[in-house]
Amino acid sequence: MRGHHLTSSRACAVTVAALILAGAVLDYALYPDLMASFAVARVLAAAGVLAGLALLYTRFGCRHVHVVTFVWLTFPQLMIAWMIHVAEGEASLFYAGIILTIFAVGTLFPVGYLYTLAFGLLTLLLYWLACATRPGGITAPSQLLFHGTIVAFAVVGSTVYTYFDEQGRRLLFALKDELARKNGELERTNRDLAGIKGQLVQQEKMAALGTLSAGLLHEVNNPVNYCMLALDLALEDPAARASAHLAECLADARQGMARVQAIVSDLQTFAYRGDGATPDGRFSIGAAVDTAVRLARHELQAAGNVLLRRDIAGAPPVRGDEAAIVGVLINLLGNAAHALRQGAQARPEIVLTAAPAGGRLQVTVSDNGPGIAPEHLGRLFEPFFTTRAVGQGLGLGLSICYSVVQRHGGQLSAESVPGVWTRFRFDLPLAAPQHPGQA
Repeated sequence: MRGHHLTSSRACAVTVAALILAGAVLDYALYPDLMASFAVARVLAAAGVLAGLALLYTRFGCRHVHVVTFVWLTFPQLMIAWMIHVAEGEASLFYAGIILTIFAVGTLFPVGYLYTLAFGLLTLLLYWLACATRPGGITAPSQLLFHGTIVAFAVVGSTVYTYFDEQGRRLLFALKDELARKNGELERTNRDLAGIKGQLVQQEKMAALGTLSAGLLHEVNNPVNYCMLALDLALEDPAARASAHLAECLADARQGMARVQAIVSDLQTFAYRGDGATPDGRFSIGAAVDTAVRLARHELQAAGNVLLRRDIAGAPPVRGDEAAIVGVLINLLGNAAHALRQGAQARPEIVLTAAPAGGRLQVTVSDNGPGIAPEHLGRLFEPFFTTRAVGQGLGLGLSICYSVVQRHGGQLSAESVPGVWTRFRFDLPLAAPQHPGQA
């Protein structure tokens, strides 16, 4: 409101100063013999108004806009009252100028009805003094009463207008504030909905992949098993042992079928999520890490002289499917080793930590590899999304890890600073303390 009043006061000051100077035309029409003295009065009044305008651009004026405006508005009233005093008193038509100023306060500067009422009463007092202090006093009481009544009507009308304008303006500002607040809430809601939509899309992808996998597993797995059995028997045949070329071909075929078996094994994670029940086994995360490191040793060695640091001492037991969590750790360690191999770091390092927080165990796997591009972070857990070369992976590893952690009631997330580090984090439910006598 103060900002609105400040703008209105500045506009009103310019308008009033212009009208004061333009009123010289009225002086010429009514009192040509007094034009010189009236011109001086008009210049002084306009100068006072413009001085008030200049003050409104200072810190003091901005802070005390109502007081400054009230002061400069008295200059035209004093000028008109003096003109009435030296001209015809209550018979002067200049009382219309007083009315004009009163309406200017109510319309151009609607600061408040009490403010307008006080200014109107001051104007009536100045008008009465201008007439009563003339030599000979008031000579036409009826004209004074008539003109004074018209001025009083103007005061009442301007006051009533200002009251309702002030109420409407306050309501408008309140509505604008409410609208801004609602818009802020809507933006937050949209952001939340976008996040929920992303999660739902991810879940739908997982469910669709599970449905597809369930229908294919039986049809694919049985022929693969037959082929593996046939290849094993063929490798034992004397003819295969006698021919190095034949043995090599059979071994290559067996390796290809083993790859198919690995893909089927990965797809089983989606196909048998079924009832969504949380695994309820009890195990030590330290033991799971030991197993994962042992099984991922080949990839860790392929990455070079990787320093593997563990900070899992004292981590409490957790509840879940140990074999599935070992699979998650193997996948994360393998990805870290692959990133370090690609980045060719001088001192490659993988850090694995586990610490309880918020009733769950927070597990992180970090590396100082080349990091992940920002445009890839949002797609890491999509099925079949991979940044590796063709033939080096299906892009199911992180999707499976996401699904496994989700079955444990947790969340798998990734953070990365390109060229500096990458960190994967997931959480597991803590196991209930065992009582004496429990196995």
